[in-house]
Amino acid sequence: MHTLVAEYLWWFTKAGLTLIVELDDILSRETPPRPWSEGEKIPWNEPGFSRRMLKEHLSQDHDAASRRFELIDRHVHWIHQHVLAGKVTKILDLGCGPGFYTQRFARLGHECVGIDFSPASIAYAKKQAAQQGLSCRYDQADFRVVDYGLDYGLVMLIFGEYNVFKPQDARTILAKVFRALRPGGILLLETHTFTSVQEIGSYAPTWYSSPSGLFSDHPHLYLQENFWDRELNAATTRYYIIDVETGAVSRHAASMQAYTGDDYRSILTGCGFKDIEFYPSLLGDGSRTGSEFLVFTSRKDS
Repeated sequence: MHTLVAEYLWWFTKAGLTLIVELDDILSRETPPRPWSEGEKIPWNEPGFSRRMLKEHLSQDHDAASRRFELIDRHVHWIHQHVLAGKVTKILDLGCGPGFYTQRFARLGHECVGIDFSPASIAYAKKQAAQQGLSCRYDQADFRVVDYGLDYGLVMLIFGEYNVFKPQDARTILAKVFRALRPGGILLLETHTFTSVQEIGSYAPTWYSSPSGLFSDHPHLYLQENFWDRELNAATTRYYIIDVETGAVSRHAASMQAYTGDDYRSILTGCGFKDIEFYPSLLGDGSRTGSEFLVFTSRKDS
């Protein structure tokens, strides 16, 4: 029997609970799963998950959901001064979360639009922008399909968001970005390195119990296992959340595509982008060499 499942069954036996029926889905699961076969992403748009995730975005104890404000301030400074040469423009932030970047850009005079799948994050961003009188518009939408509008001087897709999409969807997003940019407009793309995605797919399985967490407000067991698909160069993380009181099992999965630096350049060129430049981080310099991210800027030919 798989070691991970055996540990869970031992836990339930010790607790005097009988949940074998509810665990059938785990015992009969496909291993390894095909990337993206069990879900596109974790449930960003589910209201409860979105509310709990917003709390993590706002936390200044870690950089897991959003970067801490001090680092965001430095990113915005570099993007404004170096990428945009201090010139005010119209900015689109895809996967904007609670609007931390857009609102800082708006204070510098930029007109900003943010699109995100999370209802709680978008509601928070709208409220903050309205209270501060900032030139920001936010839309809760799936940016694989939503219309972006036109005439952007900068479109941002950062924090590795590009990698969570199937390759075909990711290329569709870049094609939409290209159309949305004005001539001479810039795409700022922050992606995961190949190695970082491969490492995610190679993590050992883990589990723990919790009185509440990102996936549930109630006491539950959290089970996670990870897989690396050598043929597709994709990582999949599978989550099982077992409600301690009811025994109900919910499953979620998220996959990530790995690309090399040359892959990224080839994809950008194939989508029509020119003047591709590489940076080791959103700080521009080599101070974070070895990070799990790569940064590219590219232009729509004027």
